[in-house]
Amino acid sequence: MRSTAAALASFVRSTPTLLRALLFGAAFFSSAAEVAAQAADPRVGLTGGHFVAADEAIRNLEKVSFTTRPARFFNPGDANDFGFANTDLAFSGNRVFMGNYSGIQVWDISDPTKPTLTSGIVCPGGQADVSVYNNLLFVSVEETRGRLDCGTQGVRDTVSNERFRGVRIFDIRDIAAPKQVATVQSCRGSHTHTLVPDPRDPGVIYVYIAGTSTPRSESELAGCSSRPSIEDPNTSYFRIEVIRVPLASPQDARIVSTPRIFADPVTGAIAGLWKGGTHGEGTQSTAQTNMCHDITVYPEMGLAAGACSGNGIILDISDPANPKRTHEVTDPNFAYWHSATFSNDARKVIFTDEWGGGGAPRCQASDRKEWGANALFNLVGGRLSLAGYYKLPAPQTAQENCVAHNGSIIPVPGRDIMVQAWYQGGISVFDFTDPSRPVEIAFFDRGPIDRDRLQLGGYWSAYWYNGMIVGSEIGRGLDIFALKPSEFLSQNEIDAAKSVRVDRFNPQLQTRTEWPASFAVARAYLDQLGRNNGLASARSAAIAADIRSAESLNGAARRSALNRLASALDRDARSSSDAARVRAMAAAVRQLARG
Repeated sequence: MRSTAAALASFVRSTPTLLRALLFGAAFFSSAAEVAAQAADPRVGLTGGHFVAADEAIRNLEKVSFTTRPARFFNPGDANDFGFANTDLAFSGNRVFMGNYSGIQVWDISDPTKPTLTSGIVCPGGQADVSVYNNLLFVSVEETRGRLDCGTQGVRDTVSNERFRGVRIFDIRDIAAPKQVATVQSCRGSHTHTLVPDPRDPGVIYVYIAGTSTPRSESELAGCSSRPSIEDPNTSYFRIEVIRVPLASPQDARIVSTPRIFADPVTGAIAGLWKGGTHGEGTQSTAQTNMCHDITVYPEMGLAAGACSGNGIILDISDPANPKRTHEVTDPNFAYWHSATFSNDARKVIFTDEWGGGGAPRCQASDRKEWGANALFNLVGGRLSLAGYYKLPAPQTAQENCVAHNGSIIPVPGRDIMVQAWYQGGISVFDFTDPSRPVEIAFFDRGPIDRDRLQLGGYWSAYWYNGMIVGSEIGRGLDIFALKPSEFLSQNEIDAAKSVRVDRFNPQLQTRTEWPASFAVARAYLDQLGRNNGLASARSAAIAADIRSAESLNGAARRSALNRLASALDRDARSSSDAARVRAMAAAVRQLARG
Protein backbone atom coordinates (compact mmCIF):
# COMPACT_ATOMS: atom_id res chain seq x y z
CA MET A 1 0.00 0.00 0.00
CA ARG A 2 1.19 3.51 -0.79
CA SER A 3 0.91 6.44 1.64
CA THR A 4 -2.71 6.75 2.72
CA ALA A 5 -2.54 10.52 3.08
CA ALA A 6 -1.13 10.77 -0.43
CA ALA A 7 -3.74 8.35 -1.73
CA LEU A 8 -6.62 10.34 -0.25
CA ALA A 9 -5.19 13.59 -1.60
CA SER A 10 -4.74 12.03 -5.01
CA PHE A 11 -8.37 10.87 -4.93
CA VAL A 12 -9.63 14.38 -4.29
CA ARG A 13 -7.38 15.91 -6.98
CA SER A 14 -8.16 13.30 -9.61
CA THR A 15 -11.94 12.96 -9.30
CA PRO A 16 -12.96 15.49 -12.00
CA THR A 17 -10.59 13.93 -14.55
CA LEU A 18 -11.79 10.45 -13.72
CA LEU A 19 -15.40 11.46 -14.07
CA ARG A 20 -14.68 12.87 -17.53
CA ALA A 21 -13.00 9.60 -18.49
CA LEU A 22 -15.92 7.60 -17.17
CA LEU A 23 -18.41 9.72 -19.09
CA PHE A 24 -16.37 9.34 -22.26
CA GLY A 25 -15.73 5.61 -22.34
CA ALA A 26 -16.87 3.97 -19.14
CA ALA A 27 -17.62 0.32 -19.04
CA PHE A 28 -20.20 0.55 -16.26
CA PHE A 29 -21.76 -2.63 -14.92
CA SER A 30 -22.91 -3.66 -18.31
CA SER A 31 -26.13 -5.60 -18.17
CA ALA A 32 -29.51 -5.46 -16.50
CA ALA A 33 -28.81 -8.92 -15.04
CA GLU A 34 -25.61 -7.64 -13.42
CA VAL A 35 -27.37 -4.60 -11.99
CA ALA A 36 -30.13 -6.80 -10.55
CA ALA A 37 -27.59 -9.22 -9.07
CA GLN A 38 -25.70 -6.39 -7.42
CA ALA A 39 -28.86 -4.92 -5.96
CA ALA A 40 -29.68 -8.28 -4.39
CA ASP A 41 -26.14 -8.82 -3.08
CA PRO A 42 -26.20 -8.82 0.75
CA ARG A 43 -22.98 -6.79 0.80
CA VAL A 44 -24.79 -3.78 -0.61
CA GLY A 45 -26.06 -1.33 2.02
CA LEU A 46 -24.37 -2.79 5.12
CA THR A 47 -24.51 -0.54 8.19
CA GLY A 48 -21.08 0.35 9.52
CA GLY A 49 -19.36 1.28 12.75
CA HIS A 50 -16.20 0.63 14.72
CA PHE A 51 -17.07 0.56 18.42
CA VAL A 52 -20.48 -0.90 17.64
CA ALA A 53 -20.86 -4.10 15.66
CA ALA A 54 -21.05 -3.44 11.94
CA ASP A 55 -23.44 -5.40 9.76
CA GLU A 56 -21.87 -8.45 8.12
CA ALA A 57 -22.55 -10.41 4.95
CA ILE A 58 -21.11 -13.87 4.42
CA ARG A 59 -21.56 -16.59 1.83
CA ASN A 60 -19.94 -20.02 1.61
CA LEU A 61 -17.58 -19.16 4.46
CA GLU A 62 -17.77 -19.66 8.21
CA LYS A 63 -16.29 -17.06 10.54
CA VAL A 64 -14.25 -19.12 13.00
CA SER A 65 -13.00 -16.25 15.16
CA PHE A 66 -12.42 -12.53 15.42
CA THR A 67 -9.73 -11.11 17.72
CA THR A 68 -9.38 -7.39 18.38
CA ARG A 69 -6.11 -5.49 18.26
CA PRO A 70 -4.14 -5.79 21.50
CA ALA A 71 -2.82 -3.00 23.72
CA ARG A 72 0.17 -1.12 22.28
CA PHE A 73 -1.15 -1.78 18.77
CA PHE A 74 -4.30 0.29 19.14
CA ASN A 75 -4.93 3.93 20.01
CA PRO A 76 -7.94 3.98 22.38
CA GLY A 77 -8.33 7.71 21.79
CA ASP A 78 -8.54 7.39 18.02
CA ALA A 79 -9.70 4.08 16.56
CA ASN A 80 -8.69 5.25 13.08
CA ASP A 81 -5.13 6.28 13.99
CA PHE A 82 -3.17 5.10 10.97
CA GLY A 83 -0.03 4.83 13.11
CA PHE A 84 -1.54 1.65 14.56
CA ALA A 85 -2.98 0.08 11.40
CA ASN A 86 -2.63 -3.67 10.92
CA THR A 87 -0.87 -4.69 7.72
CA ASP A 88 0.51 -7.87 6.15
CA LEU A 89 0.93 -11.42 7.45
CA ALA A 90 3.45 -14.25 7.44
CA PHE A 91 3.10 -17.73 8.93
CA SER A 92 5.30 -20.34 10.59
CA GLY A 93 4.08 -23.43 12.39
CA ASN A 94 1.06 -22.40 14.47
CA ARG A 95 2.05 -18.74 14.50
CA VAL A 96 0.84 -15.74 12.54
CA PHE A 97 3.18 -12.77 12.31
CA MET A 98 1.15 -9.62 11.77
CA GLY A 99 2.69 -6.33 10.69
CA ASN A 100 1.43 -3.05 12.11
CA TYR A 101 2.55 0.55 11.67
CA SER A 102 3.57 0.38 15.33
CA GLY A 103 5.47 -2.93 15.09
CA ILE A 104 4.76 -6.67 14.90
CA GLN A 105 2.28 -8.95 16.66
CA VAL A 106 2.82 -12.70 16.96
CA TRP A 107 -0.36 -14.77 17.34
CA ASP A 108 -0.67 -18.45 18.24
CA ILE A 109 -3.48 -20.01 16.19
CA SER A 110 -3.12 -23.58 17.47
CA ASP A 111 -6.77 -23.16 18.42
CA PRO A 112 -8.17 -21.04 15.57
CA THR A 113 -11.31 -20.34 17.59
CA LYS A 114 -9.22 -18.55 20.23
CA PRO A 115 -5.98 -17.00 18.90
CA THR A 116 -3.63 -15.86 21.65
CA LEU A 117 -0.98 -13.14 21.56
CA THR A 118 2.44 -14.72 21.99
CA SER A 119 4.61 -11.66 21.55
CA GLY A 120 4.52 -8.03 20.53
CA ILE A 121 7.44 -6.02 19.16
CA VAL A 122 6.87 -2.26 19.35
CA CYS A 123 9.09 -0.93 16.57
CA PRO A 124 7.51 1.75 14.34
CA GLY A 125 8.78 2.74 10.93
CA GLY A 126 6.16 1.99 8.29
CA GLN A 127 3.82 -0.80 7.34
CA ALA A 128 6.22 -3.47 8.66
CA ASP A 129 5.80 -6.06 5.94
CA VAL A 130 6.92 -9.35 7.46
CA SER A 131 8.49 -12.63 6.34
CA VAL A 132 9.74 -15.56 8.38
CA TYR A 133 12.35 -18.19 7.58
CA ASN A 134 13.51 -20.78 10.10
CA ASN A 135 14.41 -18.79 13.22
CA LEU A 136 14.59 -15.41 11.50
CA LEU A 137 11.94 -12.71 11.13
CA PHE A 138 12.40 -10.06 8.42
CA VAL A 139 10.64 -6.67 8.68
CA SER A 140 10.42 -3.85 6.14
CA VAL A 141 10.99 -0.26 7.30
CA GLU A 142 10.45 2.72 5.02
CA GLU A 143 9.30 5.76 6.97
CA THR A 144 11.80 8.42 8.04
CA ARG A 145 10.71 8.03 11.69
CA GLY A 146 12.22 4.54 11.82
CA ARG A 147 15.05 4.18 14.31
CA LEU A 148 17.89 1.70 14.68
CA ASP A 149 16.86 1.13 18.29
CA CYS A 150 13.11 0.68 17.51
CA GLY A 151 12.34 3.77 19.59
CA THR A 152 8.94 5.43 19.32
CA GLN A 153 10.25 9.00 19.48
CA GLY A 154 11.07 9.17 15.78
CA VAL A 155 13.98 11.06 14.21
CA ARG A 156 13.76 14.85 13.98
CA ASP A 157 16.98 15.65 12.10
CA THR A 158 16.99 15.62 8.31
CA VAL A 159 20.23 13.67 8.40
CA SER A 160 20.79 11.34 11.34
CA ASN A 161 22.84 8.29 12.25
CA GLU A 162 19.90 7.17 14.41
CA ARG A 163 17.53 6.71 11.45
CA PHE A 164 16.79 3.29 10.02
CA ARG A 165 15.20 2.57 6.64
CA GLY A 166 15.66 -0.87 5.18
CA VAL A 167 15.17 -4.45 6.42
CA ARG A 168 15.41 -5.50 10.07
CA ILE A 169 16.24 -9.10 10.96
CA PHE A 170 15.15 -10.59 14.28
CA ASP A 171 16.21 -13.86 15.89
CA ILE A 172 12.93 -15.43 17.08
CA ARG A 173 14.21 -18.60 18.77
CA ASP A 174 12.86 -17.06 21.96
CA ILE A 175 9.53 -15.98 20.57
CA ALA A 176 8.61 -14.18 23.78
CA ALA A 177 11.67 -11.95 23.43
CA PRO A 178 12.73 -11.54 19.78
CA LYS A 179 16.23 -10.08 19.36
CA GLN A 180 17.20 -7.72 16.56
CA VAL A 181 20.39 -9.14 15.04
CA ALA A 182 20.79 -7.14 11.82
CA THR A 183 19.71 -3.86 10.25
CA VAL A 184 20.41 -3.51 6.54
CA GLN A 185 20.07 0.11 5.44
CA SER A 186 18.82 0.95 1.95
CA CYS A 187 18.43 4.16 -0.01
CA ARG A 188 14.64 4.20 -0.45
CA GLY A 189 13.84 2.08 2.58
CA SER A 190 11.86 -1.11 2.25
CA HIS A 191 8.16 -0.86 1.47
CA THR A 192 7.97 -4.60 0.91
CA HIS A 193 10.52 -7.37 0.55
CA THR A 194 10.77 -10.88 -0.85
CA LEU A 195 12.72 -13.88 0.45
CA VAL A 196 14.55 -15.90 -2.22
CA PRO A 197 16.29 -19.15 -1.21
CA ASP A 198 19.62 -19.81 -2.88
CA PRO A 199 19.05 -22.90 -5.10
CA ARG A 200 22.70 -23.92 -4.71
CA ASP A 201 23.33 -23.10 -1.05
CA PRO A 202 20.70 -23.95 1.59
CA GLY A 203 22.67 -21.88 4.09
CA VAL A 204 21.91 -18.64 2.25
CA ILE A 205 18.76 -16.68 1.55
CA TYR A 206 18.44 -13.50 -0.49
CA VAL A 207 16.07 -10.62 0.16
CA TYR A 208 14.74 -8.43 -2.65
CA ILE A 209 14.03 -4.93 -1.36
CA ALA A 210 11.20 -3.02 -3.00
CA GLY A 211 11.55 0.61 -1.96
CA THR A 212 8.86 3.06 -3.05
CA SER A 213 9.76 6.19 -1.09
CA THR A 214 12.04 9.13 -1.88
CA PRO A 215 15.74 8.24 -1.64
CA ARG A 216 17.53 9.51 1.42
CA SER A 217 20.39 12.00 1.32
CA GLU A 218 23.86 10.80 0.42
CA SER A 219 24.94 12.58 3.60
CA GLU A 220 22.97 10.00 5.55
CA LEU A 221 23.79 6.90 3.49
CA ALA A 222 26.68 6.84 1.04
CA GLY A 223 25.77 6.09 -2.56
CA CYS A 224 22.16 7.28 -2.41
CA SER A 225 20.91 9.69 -5.05
CA SER A 226 17.50 11.22 -5.67
CA ARG A 227 18.49 12.81 -8.98
CA PRO A 228 16.68 11.72 -12.17
CA SER A 229 18.31 9.13 -14.37
CA ILE A 230 19.14 11.63 -17.12
CA GLU A 231 21.30 13.51 -14.62
CA ASP A 232 22.73 10.64 -12.64
CA PRO A 233 23.11 7.08 -14.02
CA ASN A 234 23.66 5.96 -10.41
CA THR A 235 20.33 7.29 -9.19
CA SER A 236 18.59 5.25 -6.49
CA TYR A 237 15.48 5.07 -8.67
CA PHE A 238 14.96 2.38 -11.34
CA ARG A 239 16.39 -0.53 -9.36
CA ILE A 240 15.84 -3.01 -6.59
CA GLU A 241 18.36 -3.95 -3.92
CA VAL A 242 19.40 -7.51 -3.10
CA ILE A 243 20.54 -8.58 0.37
CA ARG A 244 22.52 -11.77 0.94
CA VAL A 245 21.83 -13.35 4.34
CA PRO A 246 23.99 -16.20 5.68
CA LEU A 247 21.46 -18.07 7.81
CA ALA A 248 24.10 -19.16 10.34
CA SER A 249 25.33 -15.57 10.79
CA PRO A 250 22.50 -13.18 9.90
CA GLN A 251 24.45 -10.31 11.44
CA ASP A 252 26.61 -10.46 8.30
CA ALA A 253 23.67 -9.69 5.97
CA ARG A 254 24.54 -7.05 3.39
CA ILE A 255 23.43 -5.66 0.03
CA VAL A 256 25.31 -7.47 -2.74
CA SER A 257 23.66 -6.09 -5.88
CA THR A 258 21.33 -3.37 -7.17
CA PRO A 259 19.87 -4.84 -10.38
CA ARG A 260 18.61 -2.40 -13.00
CA ILE A 261 15.65 -4.58 -13.92
CA PHE A 262 13.86 -1.81 -15.83
CA ALA A 263 16.68 -1.10 -18.29
CA ASP A 264 16.18 -0.92 -22.05
CA PRO A 265 17.77 -4.12 -23.43
CA VAL A 266 18.99 -2.31 -26.55
CA THR A 267 20.23 1.06 -25.31
CA GLY A 268 20.96 0.12 -21.70
CA ALA A 269 19.04 3.18 -20.48
CA ILE A 270 17.99 2.39 -16.91
CA ALA A 271 14.56 4.06 -17.33
CA GLY A 272 13.59 1.64 -20.04
CA LEU A 273 9.94 0.85 -19.25
CA TRP A 274 6.70 2.84 -18.86
CA LYS A 275 7.41 6.56 -18.65
CA GLY A 276 4.22 7.45 -16.79
CA GLY A 277 0.98 9.08 -17.93
CA THR A 278 -2.12 8.04 -19.82
CA HIS A 279 -2.42 5.60 -22.70
CA GLY A 280 -4.87 7.82 -24.57
CA GLU A 281 -8.23 9.40 -23.89
CA GLY A 282 -10.44 7.45 -21.51
CA THR A 283 -7.55 5.38 -20.10
CA GLN A 284 -5.83 5.32 -16.75
CA SER A 285 -2.88 7.49 -15.88
CA THR A 286 -0.30 4.83 -15.07
CA ALA A 287 2.60 5.47 -12.72
CA GLN A 288 6.14 5.64 -14.03
CA THR A 289 8.09 2.42 -13.71
CA ASN A 290 10.92 3.37 -11.37
CA MET A 291 10.16 0.88 -8.57
CA CYS A 292 8.52 -2.42 -7.77
CA HIS A 293 5.79 -2.55 -5.17
CA ASP A 294 5.80 -6.34 -4.83
CA ILE A 295 7.92 -9.10 -6.32
CA THR A 296 6.56 -12.63 -6.02
CA VAL A 297 9.13 -15.36 -6.58
CA TYR A 298 8.48 -18.97 -7.55
CA PRO A 299 11.88 -20.62 -6.99
CA GLU A 300 10.88 -24.10 -8.23
CA MET A 301 10.04 -22.49 -11.56
CA GLY A 302 13.04 -20.15 -11.54
CA LEU A 303 10.66 -17.23 -12.04
CA ALA A 304 9.47 -14.07 -10.39
CA ALA A 305 6.59 -11.75 -11.25
CA GLY A 306 7.14 -8.11 -10.41
CA ALA A 307 4.31 -5.64 -9.95
CA CYS A 308 6.36 -2.56 -10.72
CA SER A 309 4.24 0.62 -10.65
CA GLY A 310 3.84 1.06 -14.43
CA ASN A 311 4.51 -2.47 -15.63
CA GLY A 312 4.07 -6.11 -14.83
CA ILE A 313 7.33 -7.95 -15.42
CA ILE A 314 8.68 -11.51 -15.46
CA LEU A 315 12.15 -12.18 -14.03
CA ASP A 316 14.58 -15.06 -14.39
CA ILE A 317 15.81 -15.74 -10.84
CA SER A 318 17.99 -18.77 -11.55
CA ASP A 319 20.82 -16.59 -10.22
CA PRO A 320 18.93 -14.98 -7.32
CA ALA A 321 21.58 -12.33 -6.69
CA ASN A 322 21.21 -11.09 -10.24
CA PRO A 323 17.60 -11.35 -11.46
CA LYS A 324 17.06 -10.64 -15.16
CA ARG A 325 13.90 -9.27 -16.76
CA THR A 326 12.65 -11.51 -19.57
CA HIS A 327 9.26 -9.97 -20.41
CA GLU A 328 7.06 -7.03 -19.52
CA VAL A 329 3.53 -5.77 -20.13
CA THR A 330 1.56 -2.65 -19.42
CA ASP A 331 -2.20 -2.09 -19.33
CA PRO A 332 -4.23 1.04 -20.10
CA ASN A 333 -6.64 0.06 -17.31
CA PHE A 334 -3.98 -0.04 -14.59
CA ALA A 335 -2.98 2.93 -12.47
CA TYR A 336 -0.42 1.23 -10.24
CA TRP A 337 0.82 -2.35 -10.60
CA HIS A 338 0.77 -3.55 -7.00
CA SER A 339 1.15 -7.31 -6.47
CA ALA A 340 1.40 -10.62 -8.32
CA THR A 341 0.37 -14.24 -7.81
CA PHE A 342 1.20 -17.31 -9.92
CA SER A 343 -1.12 -20.24 -10.46
CA ASN A 344 0.34 -23.46 -9.11
CA ASP A 345 1.50 -24.56 -12.57
CA ALA A 346 2.88 -21.05 -13.30
CA ARG A 347 0.82 -20.88 -16.49
CA LYS A 348 -1.19 -17.94 -15.19
CA VAL A 349 -0.27 -14.76 -13.33
CA ILE A 350 -2.65 -12.42 -11.53
CA PHE A 351 -1.54 -8.80 -11.22
CA THR A 352 -3.44 -6.33 -9.02
CA ASP A 353 -4.02 -2.63 -9.64
CA GLU A 354 -4.00 -0.48 -6.51
CA TRP A 355 -5.83 2.42 -8.13
CA GLY A 356 -6.04 5.23 -5.58
CA GLY A 357 -3.24 3.82 -3.42
CA GLY A 358 -5.56 1.80 -1.18
CA GLY A 359 -7.12 4.81 0.50
CA ALA A 360 -9.83 5.64 -2.03
CA PRO A 361 -13.31 4.18 -2.68
CA ARG A 362 -12.65 2.49 -6.02
CA CYS A 363 -15.42 -0.14 -5.98
CA GLN A 364 -18.43 2.14 -6.41
CA ALA A 365 -21.10 1.27 -8.95
CA SER A 366 -19.85 4.02 -11.26
CA ASP A 367 -16.27 2.72 -11.33
CA ARG A 368 -15.09 0.74 -14.30
CA LYS A 369 -14.83 -2.99 -13.74
CA GLU A 370 -11.33 -3.11 -15.21
CA TRP A 371 -9.97 -0.31 -12.96
CA GLY A 372 -8.69 -1.17 -9.49
CA ALA A 373 -9.11 -4.83 -10.43
CA ASN A 374 -7.07 -7.95 -11.07
CA ALA A 375 -5.68 -8.50 -14.55
CA LEU A 376 -5.43 -12.21 -15.35
CA PHE A 377 -2.64 -13.23 -17.70
CA ASN A 378 -1.65 -16.47 -19.34
CA LEU A 379 2.09 -17.14 -19.19
CA VAL A 380 3.17 -19.20 -22.19
CA GLY A 381 6.73 -19.53 -23.38
CA GLY A 382 7.81 -16.89 -20.90
CA ARG A 383 5.43 -14.29 -22.35
CA LEU A 384 2.36 -12.76 -20.72
CA SER A 385 -0.92 -12.40 -22.62
CA LEU A 386 -4.00 -10.76 -21.11
CA ALA A 387 -6.94 -13.13 -20.63
CA GLY A 388 -9.41 -11.18 -18.49
CA TYR A 389 -10.16 -9.14 -15.38
CA TYR A 390 -11.71 -9.81 -12.01
CA LYS A 391 -13.14 -7.13 -9.76
CA LEU A 392 -15.19 -7.43 -6.59
CA PRO A 393 -18.74 -7.79 -7.96
CA ALA A 394 -20.53 -6.02 -5.08
CA PRO A 395 -20.52 -2.20 -5.32
CA GLN A 396 -19.24 -0.41 -2.22
CA THR A 397 -20.01 3.05 -0.84
CA ALA A 398 -18.10 6.32 -0.93
CA GLN A 399 -17.23 5.72 2.74
CA GLU A 400 -15.30 2.52 1.97
CA ASN A 401 -11.79 2.41 0.60
CA CYS A 402 -11.80 -0.52 -1.78
CA VAL A 403 -9.45 -1.85 -4.45
CA ALA A 404 -7.71 -5.13 -5.27
CA HIS A 405 -5.13 -6.04 -2.63
CA ASN A 406 -3.28 -9.03 -1.18
CA GLY A 407 -4.29 -12.69 -1.46
CA SER A 408 -3.10 -16.21 -2.16
CA ILE A 409 -3.92 -19.47 -3.88
CA ILE A 410 -6.25 -22.00 -2.22
CA PRO A 411 -4.81 -25.44 -3.11
CA VAL A 412 -7.82 -27.17 -4.62
CA PRO A 413 -6.49 -29.81 -7.04
CA GLY A 414 -7.50 -29.32 -10.65
CA ARG A 415 -8.61 -25.71 -10.16
CA ASP A 416 -7.12 -22.24 -9.78
CA ILE A 417 -8.79 -20.53 -6.81
CA MET A 418 -7.68 -17.42 -4.97
CA VAL A 419 -8.71 -15.70 -1.75
CA GLN A 420 -8.13 -11.96 -1.76
CA ALA A 421 -8.50 -8.86 0.40
CA TRP A 422 -10.31 -5.81 -0.96
CA TYR A 423 -9.88 -3.42 1.98
CA GLN A 424 -13.40 -2.37 3.03
CA GLY A 425 -14.78 -4.43 0.17
CA GLY A 426 -14.06 -7.42 2.41
CA ILE A 427 -12.75 -10.82 1.34
CA SER A 428 -13.54 -12.48 -1.96
CA VAL A 429 -12.81 -16.06 -3.05
CA PHE A 430 -12.86 -16.61 -6.80
CA ASP A 431 -12.10 -19.28 -9.38
CA PHE A 432 -9.85 -18.27 -12.28
CA THR A 433 -9.32 -21.72 -13.82
CA ASP A 434 -10.66 -20.10 -16.98
CA PRO A 435 -8.93 -16.70 -16.70
CA SER A 436 -11.27 -15.19 -19.27
CA ARG A 437 -14.27 -15.98 -17.04
CA PRO A 438 -13.37 -15.71 -13.35
CA VAL A 439 -16.24 -16.49 -10.96
CA GLU A 440 -16.72 -15.51 -7.31
CA ILE A 441 -17.49 -18.50 -5.09
CA ALA A 442 -17.43 -17.07 -1.53
CA PHE A 443 -17.19 -13.77 0.33
CA PHE A 444 -17.25 -11.92 3.63
CA ASP A 445 -17.83 -8.21 4.17
CA ARG A 446 -18.51 -5.77 6.97
CA GLY A 447 -20.13 -2.36 6.77
CA PRO A 448 -17.88 0.71 6.65
CA ILE A 449 -15.67 1.40 9.64
CA ASP A 450 -17.09 4.94 9.74
CA ARG A 451 -20.72 5.46 8.74
CA ASP A 452 -20.35 9.11 7.78
CA ARG A 453 -16.95 9.62 6.17
CA LEU A 454 -14.16 7.86 4.35
CA GLN A 455 -11.68 6.28 6.77
CA LEU A 456 -9.02 3.72 6.00
CA GLY A 457 -10.10 0.25 7.03
CA GLY A 458 -10.94 -3.25 5.90
CA TYR A 459 -8.72 -6.15 4.95
CA TRP A 460 -5.09 -5.55 4.11
CA SER A 461 -4.52 -9.24 3.43
CA ALA A 462 -6.37 -12.54 3.28
CA TYR A 463 -4.40 -15.77 2.92
CA TRP A 464 -5.00 -19.51 2.94
CA TYR A 465 -2.83 -21.27 5.51
CA ASN A 466 -3.13 -24.95 6.44
CA GLY A 467 -6.88 -25.21 6.05
CA MET A 468 -7.83 -21.71 7.19
CA ILE A 469 -8.34 -18.29 5.65
CA VAL A 470 -6.63 -15.69 7.83
CA GLY A 471 -7.41 -12.01 7.37
CA SER A 472 -5.60 -8.93 8.63
CA GLU A 473 -8.25 -6.30 9.30
CA ILE A 474 -6.60 -2.88 9.35
CA GLY A 475 -8.64 -1.20 12.05
CA ARG A 476 -10.32 -4.08 13.83
CA GLY A 477 -8.02 -7.09 14.27
CA LEU A 478 -7.47 -10.69 13.17
CA ASP A 479 -10.15 -12.81 11.46
CA ILE A 480 -10.09 -16.54 10.73
CA PHE A 481 -12.51 -18.25 8.34
CA ALA A 482 -13.25 -21.74 7.04
CA LEU A 483 -14.61 -22.65 3.63
CA LYS A 484 -18.07 -24.18 3.41
CA PRO A 485 -19.26 -26.51 0.64
CA SER A 486 -21.55 -25.01 -1.97
CA GLU A 487 -22.61 -25.45 -5.57
CA PHE A 488 -19.22 -23.94 -6.45
CA LEU A 489 -17.02 -26.07 -4.20
CA SER A 490 -17.56 -29.55 -2.78
CA GLN A 491 -16.58 -30.86 0.63
CA ASN A 492 -14.16 -33.22 -1.09
CA GLU A 493 -12.44 -30.27 -2.77
CA ILE A 494 -12.21 -28.47 0.57
CA ASP A 495 -10.82 -31.60 2.25
CA ALA A 496 -8.25 -31.99 -0.54
CA ALA A 497 -7.12 -28.39 -0.05
CA LYS A 498 -6.90 -28.94 3.71
CA SER A 499 -4.74 -32.03 3.18
CA VAL A 500 -1.89 -29.77 2.03
CA ARG A 501 0.24 -28.72 5.01
CA VAL A 502 3.21 -26.37 4.94
CA ASP A 503 5.74 -25.41 7.61
CA ARG A 504 5.64 -21.73 6.71
CA PHE A 505 4.03 -19.32 4.30
CA ASN A 506 5.36 -15.99 3.06
CA PRO A 507 3.03 -14.39 0.51
CA GLN A 508 5.78 -13.26 -1.87
CA LEU A 509 7.63 -16.58 -1.75
CA GLN A 510 5.41 -18.96 -3.65
CA THR A 511 6.05 -22.70 -3.48
CA ARG A 512 4.66 -25.52 -5.58
CA THR A 513 1.76 -27.46 -4.09
CA GLU A 514 2.05 -31.25 -4.09
CA TRP A 515 -1.03 -33.09 -2.83
CA PRO A 516 -0.52 -36.08 -0.54
CA ALA A 517 -2.09 -39.45 -1.30
CA SER A 518 -5.71 -38.92 -0.30
CA PHE A 519 -9.12 -40.26 -1.18
CA ALA A 520 -10.34 -36.65 -0.91
CA VAL A 521 -8.07 -35.66 -3.82
CA ALA A 522 -9.45 -38.43 -6.04
CA ARG A 523 -13.01 -37.53 -5.07
CA ALA A 524 -12.30 -33.84 -5.69
CA TYR A 525 -11.45 -34.62 -9.32
CA LEU A 526 -14.57 -36.78 -9.59
CA ASP A 527 -16.73 -33.94 -8.24
CA GLN A 528 -15.24 -31.59 -10.83
CA LEU A 529 -15.96 -34.04 -13.63
CA GLY A 530 -19.55 -34.23 -12.45
CA ARG A 531 -19.82 -30.45 -12.32
CA ASN A 532 -18.52 -29.95 -15.86
CA ASN A 533 -20.07 -33.09 -17.37
CA GLY A 534 -16.65 -34.55 -18.14
CA LEU A 535 -18.05 -38.06 -17.62
CA ALA A 536 -21.51 -39.54 -18.00
CA SER A 537 -23.40 -39.49 -14.72
CA ALA A 538 -23.73 -43.29 -14.63
CA ARG A 539 -19.98 -43.69 -15.10
CA SER A 540 -19.29 -41.11 -12.36
CA ALA A 541 -21.55 -43.03 -9.99
CA ALA A 542 -19.73 -46.27 -10.77
CA ILE A 543 -16.34 -44.66 -10.12
CA ALA A 544 -17.60 -43.27 -6.81
CA ALA A 545 -18.70 -46.78 -5.82
CA ASP A 546 -15.31 -48.20 -6.80
CA ILE A 547 -13.55 -45.57 -4.66
CA ARG A 548 -15.76 -46.40 -1.67
CA SER A 549 -15.11 -50.08 -2.13
CA ALA A 550 -11.33 -49.61 -2.36
CA GLU A 551 -11.33 -47.38 0.70
CA SER A 552 -12.98 -50.15 2.71
CA LEU A 553 -10.15 -52.57 1.90
CA ASN A 554 -6.65 -52.89 3.31
CA GLY A 555 -3.19 -53.92 2.18
CA ALA A 556 -2.80 -55.83 -1.08
CA ALA A 557 -6.55 -55.94 -1.71
CA ARG A 558 -6.76 -52.15 -1.60
CA ARG A 559 -3.73 -51.74 -3.86
CA SER A 560 -5.17 -54.17 -6.40
CA ALA A 561 -8.57 -52.43 -6.43
CA LEU A 562 -6.99 -49.01 -6.83
CA ASN A 563 -4.72 -50.12 -9.67
CA ARG A 564 -7.70 -51.66 -11.49
CA LEU A 565 -9.60 -48.40 -11.08
CA ALA A 566 -6.64 -46.36 -12.35
CA SER A 567 -6.42 -48.50 -15.48
CA ALA A 568 -10.15 -48.08 -16.06
CA LEU A 569 -9.75 -44.31 -15.70
CA ASP A 570 -7.01 -44.36 -18.34
CA ARG A 571 -9.58 -45.84 -20.72
CA ASP A 572 -12.22 -43.32 -19.63
CA ALA A 573 -9.87 -40.46 -20.50
CA ARG A 574 -9.89 -41.46 -24.16
CA SER A 575 -13.57 -40.56 -24.54
CA SER A 576 -13.95 -37.86 -21.92
CA SER A 577 -14.56 -34.21 -22.79
CA ASP A 578 -12.14 -33.41 -19.94
CA ALA A 579 -9.43 -36.00 -20.50
CA ALA A 580 -6.76 -34.08 -18.55
CA ARG A 581 -8.87 -34.15 -15.40
CA VAL A 582 -9.62 -37.85 -15.76
CA ARG A 583 -5.89 -38.52 -16.13
CA ALA A 584 -5.22 -36.40 -13.03
CA MET A 585 -7.74 -38.53 -11.10
CA ALA A 586 -6.05 -41.69 -12.38
CA ALA A 587 -2.71 -40.36 -11.12
CA ALA A 588 -4.25 -39.59 -7.71
CA VAL A 589 -5.64 -43.12 -7.52
CA ARG A 590 -2.24 -44.62 -8.41
CA GLN A 591 -0.64 -42.46 -5.73
CA LEU A 592 -3.08 -43.98 -3.23
CA ALA A 593 -2.18 -47.45 -4.46
CA ARG A 594 1.50 -46.79 -3.82
CA GLY A 595 0.50 -45.88 -0.39
